[in-house]
Amino acid sequence: MNTETIKKEINNTDKTERITGSEAIIRCLIAEGVKTLYGYPGGAIMPVYDELYKYKDRIHHVLTRHEQGAAHAAQGYARISGKVGVAMATSGPGATNLITGIADAQIDSTPIVCITGQVPSHLLGTDAFQETDIVGISTPVTKWNAQVTKASEIPEVMAKAFYIAKSGRPGPVLVDITKDAQFEEFDFKYEKCTAVRSYNPVPKTDINKVKAAAELINNAKKPMIVWGQGVILGKAEEELKAIVEKSGVPAAWTILGASAIPTSHPLNIGMVGMHGNYAPNKLTNECDVLIAIGMRFDDRVTGSLDTYAKQAKVIHFDIDPAEINKNVKVDIAVLGDAKESLALLLSELHKNSHEAWHQEFKDLYAIEYDAVIKDDLLPEKDGLTMGEVLKEINNYSDGNAAIVSDVGQHQMIACRYAEFNLSKSNITSGGLGTMGFALPAAIGAKMAEPHREVVAIIGDGGYQMNIQELGTIFQQKAAVKIVVLNNEFLGMVRQWQQLFFDKRYASTEMTNPDFVTIAKGYYIEAKRVTKREELADAVKEMMASKSSYFLEVCVEKEDNVFPMIPSGASVSDIRLS
Repeated sequence: MNTETIKKEINNTDKTERITGSEAIIRCLIAEGVKTLYGYPGGAIMPVYDELYKYKDRIHHVLTRHEQGAAHAAQGYARISGKVGVAMATSGPGATNLITGIADAQIDSTPIVCITGQVPSHLLGTDAFQETDIVGISTPVTKWNAQVTKASEIPEVMAKAFYIAKSGRPGPVLVDITKDAQFEEFDFKYEKCTAVRSYNPVPKTDINKVKAAAELINNAKKPMIVWGQGVILGKAEEELKAIVEKSGVPAAWTILGASAIPTSHPLNIGMVGMHGNYAPNKLTNECDVLIAIGMRFDDRVTGSLDTYAKQAKVIHFDIDPAEINKNVKVDIAVLGDAKESLALLLSELHKNSHEAWHQEFKDLYAIEYDAVIKDDLLPEKDGLTMGEVLKEINNYSDGNAAIVSDVGQHQMIACRYAEFNLSKSNITSGGLGTMGFALPAAIGAKMAEPHREVVAIIGDGGYQMNIQELGTIFQQKAAVKIVVLNNEFLGMVRQWQQLFFDKRYASTEMTNPDFVTIAKGYYIEAKRVTKREELADAVKEMMASKSSYFLEVCVEKEDNVFPMIPSGASVSDIRLS
């Protein structure tokens, strides 16, 4: 069958054709616009891979070196592109290896569809070789999942999977397909899903709630916005920027909301949360109206709920009714799509500047700069800091790079100091805090947006959790820039041990391999920096490279990340040292 014939048959949704379940899966993916697929073959998914071979001119399959890598790569693809990422694995351990990525996608609202093979239906429940109840295992960490035992079920289930993954508040979906269903033939016809009974992904916005919210904001003396990833997922960046500029309300962000408004914007007051900026954390408990947009009041943002913004009237804009009053009791809840609800709010707001209120943020920023930022970015000590590495990357990225960070001290430094001019530029594991996320996620991000510079910022601990994905980078010729900030510790845990466990560094010091030699073993250009005078040239060389590049920067072993809100403390108790 030639390519033109395949194209005509796929695009003709009114025509039925007798094909196998495995070919139907590929046809469904093509109908949904999938061009890149991350996965790892095995016995129970082999019929699908056999069909995929025939369609390799339509779908590019990326062989990751571990199924967890496939899930994270699909996440990175989805996060930077706004499309659904797809991962595929075999049954048993192949399926269970996807779970960490699926759980990460669930808590961070990332749309991915994971397809797993399963033992033949007559063997279900017999403890057959590589049989695992992946539907039962994945139920708590998926938006929806399903098991397919008949080929005729495949089109409807796949269409529903993509619709649920990307609609409303996005999330991961898993489809488990038995091997006999992959071999079975049926009359194939595909129709995209546009609705699911009893599922209302986008609540209708109540204009009266919007007007009540606007009245509170218009009359506020010290209003403050905290926005999250919901703004980016809702493609409401321009609406948020217009609201901030018209109302004059200072606006702060959660780590997943970073980049929705450029970091250089004068009304962007920085990051909230455990290692966020001093001013927005401190003044959360002094504002009179708190406007939360597309964020979920995570504990790392709120600190102690008993003391969080008790003096303020709280307005919450969100698409998910389950988030309303879940952690913080709100005075006005505005449900609906962020782009629509913020556009309605904009028309109701008065022009304002709040100059005196902004001055309070500037005064506290000056304190943070003298106590923390100056030492991070312009250190006088001999050893290199993580902050000055980010500063050098900014010098060559012009704020246009996508920064993909792992989890730990380097993640907080990257979020604090990376400059973002473009939305969808901060890709990190927020809610689950998954070490090992960054390297495979950076692969997915680069393949989704090959014209953009993608820089992975990783610690020496998390790097080794998925270091095997260097093989994927080499095979795919993915021009990812990898920066490992090596302090020879599990840095964030060590910081807590220093501050709260009397410096008992239990099982946190790392004896690391030669990272440069390992990178070169994968034919990736690599360099190690140990001195300040080497840093600028090394970063320049890395950023100028048209290929993948590995840069190890040996930083101070016992530097800490400040400011910091101790676990369970009030945001008012944020520490500068």
